[in-house]
Amino acid sequence: MDPLAAVRRSCAEVAARATRVTIDADRLAPYARSLATLRGAVPGLDPRHHYLGHGTATLAYVVTLDAINFGSGYFPHLRKLPGLSGYFTVATRLKEAFEKRGPFDAEALAALGARDCFDIFQQDLDDGPRSELMALFARALNDLGVTLRERFDGDFARLIESAHHFASTLVETLSGMTFFRDVQPYGGVEVFFFKRAQLTAADLALASAGAEWGRFDDLDRLTIFADNLVPHVLRLDGVLRYDPGLVARIEAGELIASGSPEEVEIRACAVHVVERLVAETRALGTPLTAAEIDYVLWTRGQCPDYKARPRHRTRTVFY
Repeated sequence: MDPLAAVRRSCAEVAARATRVTIDADRLAPYARSLATLRGAVPGLDPRHHYLGHGTATLAYVVTLDAINFGSGYFPHLRKLPGLSGYFTVATRLKEAFEKRGPFDAEALAALGARDCFDIFQQDLDDGPRSELMALFARALNDLGVTLRERFDGDFARLIESAHHFASTLVETLSGMTFFRDVQPYGGVEVFFFKRAQLTAADLALASAGAEWGRFDDLDRLTIFADNLVPHVLRLDGVLRYDPGLVARIEAGELIASGSPEEVEIRACAVHVVERLVAETRALGTPLTAAEIDYVLWTRGQCPDYKARPRHRTRTVFY
């Protein structure tokens, strides 16, 4: 199976059948023109919050971070660093741990428990969402450690080198780990997203400026990294339309269940609409990849106008 083709095919099928989330086709061309003016926006990893410039230790940091790059449905309950989001709090705390002790090797990862994660990410013990998230972080890191030990002699570089510079192969390898296998049922079919597995390839490329272990020859084939922010931006910009009842639930702060039809439709329609926007930008002669559009929209979502409106929250290990 080509995992990236599977994402596109299955998400297109959901978009064709969706009833709770729809695409405003009339908005596609003008929206694509507005995105085309942003062509050349260069994504990057912020050295204030990421462990960069340390060779293979940075490789280990990126893979370790993306193994736990989830929890947006828990983030309202996370103890955050001042002025930082949940993601940047997690990235920064992990950076501090690497600066203090160096990379976690396979054995250390395999042995981590929830209480270790409370210490690493400096969270207060509770009987609710924080404890649940730290336990999930521990399971994800355990799985990474066992995979490294049993398949790659404990070596992060061997894991990445096994992809032979193809992001699609890395996605396939990573999706062998439970929390990376981002696949959901919908109306009798499997819908593939592989959000964090794809993002790992993109982040490795950014962290290494596309050299050595961060060189992937098919990065242009990545889809968007389907989460809860990019669909939110597309909805507020009028490209995606949600059923009024779904909007009311989201704005009331109701959790949207992981794997529910509405949650799958939100993510799948976001993937498919960006594929259509990619085609529109190509027709305009200013082609953008899906990952480039993702970066523009994710960055836009950090603006106050977008943060002021509730986005859907799902407690999941996939984003």
